[in-house]
Amino acid sequence: MSKEDVGITASKKDDFSEWYTQVVLKAKLADYAPVKGFIVLRPDGYSIWESIVKTLDAKFAKRGIRNGFLPVLIPESLLRKEKKHFAGLNPEVFWVTHSGDNEIGDKLALRPTSETLAYSLYSKWINSWRDLPLKMNFWNTALRAEIKGTKPFLRTSEFLWQEGHTVHATQEEAEKEVMAILDIYKKTVEDDLAIPVLTGKKSESEKFVGAVYTTTMESIMPDGKALQMGTSHFLGQNFSKPFEVKYSDKNNVENFAWQTSWGVSWRWIGAMIMTHGDDKGLVLPPKVAPIQVVIVPIYYNEKDEQTVLQKTKEIQKSLQEQNIRVFVDERKELTPGYKFNDWELKGVPLRVEVGPKDIEKQKVVLVKRYNKEKQDLSFFDISKIQNVLDDIQKEMLAAARKILDEMIIDVSDYSQFKSAIEKGGFLRSFWCGKEQCEEKIKEETGADIRVIPFDADDSSGKCVYCSNQSESKVIFAHGY
Repeated sequence: MSKEDVGITASKKDDFSEWYTQVVLKAKLADYAPVKGFIVLRPDGYSIWESIVKTLDAKFAKRGIRNGFLPVLIPESLLRKEKKHFAGLNPEVFWVTHSGDNEIGDKLALRPTSETLAYSLYSKWINSWRDLPLKMNFWNTALRAEIKGTKPFLRTSEFLWQEGHTVHATQEEAEKEVMAILDIYKKTVEDDLAIPVLTGKKSESEKFVGAVYTTTMESIMPDGKALQMGTSHFLGQNFSKPFEVKYSDKNNVENFAWQTSWGVSWRWIGAMIMTHGDDKGLVLPPKVAPIQVVIVPIYYNEKDEQTVLQKTKEIQKSLQEQNIRVFVDERKELTPGYKFNDWELKGVPLRVEVGPKDIEKQKVVLVKRYNKEKQDLSFFDISKIQNVLDDIQKEMLAAARKILDEMIIDVSDYSQFKSAIEKGGFLRSFWCGKEQCEEKIKEETGADIRVIPFDADDSSGKCVYCSNQSESKVIFAHGY
């Protein structure tokens, strides 16, 4: 028996980091690549990513956003065009300096992000107001030399993501796009992955380098650390000017365009694992599960085998006709108990058990993965399994939202803040708006401002650090 066949041996509560790694590897979502900081996606892991891609693509298309392709190599001269952007990314950039044994001259960066490459092309493609808005999305990989501790899906030196880059004639239109994309992200991560998030803006010191401002959505993991789940940036004209992304308006007057960029990554998969998993392994929301229903036939002699397998095939066909992703586990060399544990490890949302006695009673046994709840279902109600899956999806989000709400703590005193932050969670505190206080809190506690909620303006209190008049109520946390 290989190591990956052994169940989860670490406790989620007692050793969260080891538990998480075991779930990723033993549920066969991913494995480590030969190069440190890189991982390989296995079919189940990639299937989840494909589900995310399909959902977002459909939503992007409704906004007139089309997909394109960009190469992975970017000349250093392009990266340097927006100086603040380059300075922020440079420590993490992988550089290509040789072709074979020959130096190539201008160094080439392995794409850390594509703003500079895309906008050098946009400046060629856009001439008139008729060319706007230009809305493109790119599904690709990004590479950043991860200097912190690596963790599959959360911090790796190469990651799958999408990055959108849009160009608009007016500031108002661009800012509307920023908010529309953030809303798409929020609805997708909550509705499909059952992970509740808080949305708002990043502080000046935490925003994307080169942006006018960054909107973000943040989640809290069971270990009390925050995870940035996606960002949508208003770039203003900070890139259109150095890259000369200009257009002639209806009066033939030349103007610099207004731009946005936005993206999410396979970090969503890591967040889903941490949010819903338990000591038995993975727990998948039905909408993204590669297999939504597994049917386990139970029999102990050849006579029963034929009868039970025939019934499982009938149920399988019925579910497939409803476009439910279903699998019948016919492995004869394994006991039903082993199969139960195996599918629980892999997180399949719903198990259907069918045995001779069940057939006599014209029913099956349903077992929900996320809460272990069992129920009988008549053969005549098999079509209701879709309703069961829908209920699981909603219940998982509700359970996660309850935990999120419980992990938001209001703190007004700095000594209380320092004590509470050690226990983890989102700390909601008054802040004067000064970067100096933000930096001091981060220096002394390791916590940073994760999000300034959109409705955060609040001058009714005193800054948690300096006790001066508050400007807003913000969310602090330790982060991944």
